[in-house]
Amino acid sequence: MNTASHDTAPIRRIIPADGVQQSIAELVAGIVGVDAARRLLERGGVWLDGRRVGDATAAAPPGGRLTIHRPPDGAYAELDITPADIIYEDAWLLALNKRAGWYTGPTPWDAQGNVLAALTQWLANRDGAAPTLHLAHQLDRDTSGILLTSKDPAANAPLQAAFAGGAVNKTYLGVCAGVPEEERYEIRTGHGRSRGGRWRVYPLDQIGAPLLGGSRVKFAHTGIEVVQRLDEATLIRATLHTGRTHQIRLHLASIGHPLLGDRRYGGPSPFPDAYDGHLLHASHLRLPHPITGQLLELVADPPPRITETLHRLRLT
Repeated sequence: MNTASHDTAPIRRIIPADGVQQSIAELVAGIVGVDAARRLLERGGVWLDGRRVGDATAAAPPGGRLTIHRPPDGAYAELDITPADIIYEDAWLLALNKRAGWYTGPTPWDAQGNVLAALTQWLANRDGAAPTLHLAHQLDRDTSGILLTSKDPAANAPLQAAFAGGAVNKTYLGVCAGVPEEERYEIRTGHGRSRGGRWRVYPLDQIGAPLLGGSRVKFAHTGIEVVQRLDEATLIRATLHTGRTHQIRLHLASIGHPLLGDRRYGGPSPFPDAYDGHLLHASHLRLPHPITGQLLELVADPPPRITETLHRLRLT
């Protein structure tokens, strides 16, 4: 399991007002060393007053708040996108079969090791120039499967309206711990952050209640269907009726059947040598095309990390 340690925690400094004038690059090099500073600046891990540093040769402003973000496991993500990863593409849209372990968008420590940046570079290499991509939705780092992006700004507003208005059907396959008693579940809860900052479920009667930071408890609804029961785990199909952060993971954990490998929400890992992360895959996406109106049916088969785990579970 990869966890953040003390030596990869963010480094925070207030730039002294009475020191020798330095560039941001020189200041960072004085803190972490020249080679590490170069890498941090290349990957976008250096922030000044809440913004990612673009020009490291600029003078470090006295009193400025410098933050250095390093990757939690000490290594940067490197994405290798291939034509086989593309599920669907036209003039307005591109759907990618995202692999587990890939970040969807930039992280505080890395502006490059994510799907949005890597796909932009891949399209630039293929076509000589890349469109401005816009993510239609998000997937967690360890969730694999269909990730939809727009290639043309004309598609953005109708795409947003389709997702917000419930016109998009999103189905996932997952492997959860234990054997649920029922064949189907309709899980309806509140959803929001806890006092500790993590996402959690709330009782339905708390929907609309204010939370710290100015947000409110929102409604969350997931349909769960049993596909195949095994001795100590179950293959399930989940349908999202709302799109809250970590919704499927939270709802499965709330009924006592967290996803295998979901260490944040309590899922055991029967084969720790086989994978690192929860077993969830965005398998189907159905929506009206934002420009033509044609119904799109996108499908991504489960990756080996799921099929091989199911095979091993059947043998135990």
